[in-house]
This record gives sequence, C-alpha cells and structure tokens, in this order.
Amino acid sequence: MAGQRVPVPRLQGVSQEHFMQHLYPQRKPLVLEGIDLGTCTSKWTVEYLSQVGGRKEVKIHVAPVAQMDFISKNFVYRTLPFDKLVQRAAEEKHKEFFISEDVADIRKQFPLLEGDIKFPKFFKEEQFFSSVFRISSPGLQLWTHYDVMDNVLIQVTGEKRVVLFSPRDAQYLYLSGTKSEVLNIDNPDLAKYPLFSKARRYECSLKAGDVLFIPALWFHNVISEEFGVGVNVFWRHLPSECYDKTDTYGNKDPTAASRAAQILDRAIKTLAELPEEYRDFYARRMVLHIQDKAYSKNFE
Repeated sequence: MAGQRVPVPRLQGVSQEHFMQHLYPQRKPLVLEGIDLGTCTSKWTVEYLSQVGGRKEVKIHVAPVAQMDFISKNFVYRTLPFDKLVQRAAEEKHKEFFISEDVADIRKQFPLLEGDIKFPKFFKEEQFFSSVFRISSPGLQLWTHYDVMDNVLIQVTGEKRVVLFSPRDAQYLYLSGTKSEVLNIDNPDLAKYPLFSKARRYECSLKAGDVLFIPALWFHNVISEEFGVGVNVFWRHLPSECYDKTDTYGNKDPTAASRAAQILDRAIKTLAELPEEYRDFYARRMVLHIQDKAYSKNFE
C-alpha cells in the first residue's frame, strides 16, 4: 500500500470572496459542496444529453481495460457522435471503456447545454483556458498526472473517487513526463516502485453536485465508480506570458520550466565527458546546488 492517507477537506457553501481570499492562496485541494451549478445536476440524464448534445463529433479515448495507461498507450483515439458516446459510456456491461477528451469550451461546443451549467466564479474570464466534458464508463481509471493550470472538476452526475499527490512528492511517483508509471495506486508493485510507499495520498469521493478544486501541479488519479458526467474547467494561475502560446491542449510546462529543463539536459551531456567517478561526484553537487537554491521552504 502507499503511504499516509489524508482526506481532502470538504467545505459547504463557500462564497467566491472567501475562496479567493482565504482558500485559493493555500494551493491545496478542496471539495466544495453547495455550489450553484445550475440545472445540469437534475437535467443531464443520458436521454437528455443524447437528444440535446446531438450527433456532434467528439474526440475520445477507448480502451479494452478499465485502467488507462498513457505511457504504454493501451488505448486508441477515436471520434464518436456525442449521443453515441453518452449511450455507450452509460452501458452497464461493456467490452470497451470510454472517456471524452475534447479540449474546447463546452459552452461554445454545445451551446444548447450552456444554459444548464454555471461555472464557479473562482477566476477572471481572461484567465479561462478550457472546459472539457468528462464522460466516462463505470470502472474507468485515468492515469496519475498533473496539469499545469488550476482546474475544478465539477461532478454533475455519478460518483468518482479521486486520489491526489502533492507536487512535493513528485520524487516518489516514478514520473515519465507529466505522468506516473505507477498504474495500480491501490495495490502498487513495491518491488518495482519501492519509493511509492512514501507518497502521501489525499483522497476524496465526489458525488453529484460536488466540485473538486485541483491546484496546478497536483497529481491526481480519477476512478469512475459508476457512469457519470463531469466537467473540468481550466484557468491560468500564472500571467498568460508564462505559458507556451502554442499549447493547444494546456499540457505544456511553463516556458521558463521548459527552458530550465533544456539547460539541465545540456549540463548532463557535458558531465558525460567526465569519467564515471567524476561524473557521479559533480552530478551530486549539482543536485545539492539545485536543492539549496531552488527548493522552497514555504510548503509542507
């Protein structure tokens, strides 16, 4: 099993002012209850979404197993009419697992559904990046990853279980890019991933009407306990000039971080010119220097 388990705090009826002034600056996940989300929580049935959403083509991931793995790519990309996606994802018995992944603004993508949902007012309109449908089959598990933008996961219908890990625990997650190699977080292979047991888990269950705030850089793994409809809303936490202007999907690291990674790669190649004993020594000095100069002492 993984390390310490911490429940994500749940708060009822949080106002925009209280969230922005007191909770948002803490940069920690929160489950918010009692937020006015509009009529979507009662209206968005399979039948209603199929009828109103219509046959607009949407991009989806399809896998033969419930545990989707971005690193090994055990899924395929497809396009499917929206009504067919909703109907097939809702099937109790299925040989394929579906999740919608279109990056857009659902208010423009599906204007007939716009009036049904209200996004929490936790950001300025100019900070908005995207809103994405999360329509997923029962049992589907999405790999552990981080996003470079703040987001809220609005659970409109159904139930999800979400496990989060702090950015400070990145060293225990066996990263490949923005994703963790550890797929089975509930029963990890500790012979292969021994450090994973040191990662602290923040856990919550989301029911219809719940809103989960996920700060940028927090790793999260999402399990659909049953068929459900969710909406992810992403917005820029940093000034817009910090982000890659060519980033269509909102998954590229800030430009300064990308430049630093390129410099580090060049430094590692330079170290390769040394014999192993010297390369090891100076690499350890570099790590210590980075820890001393760049690690923050202001976070847990």
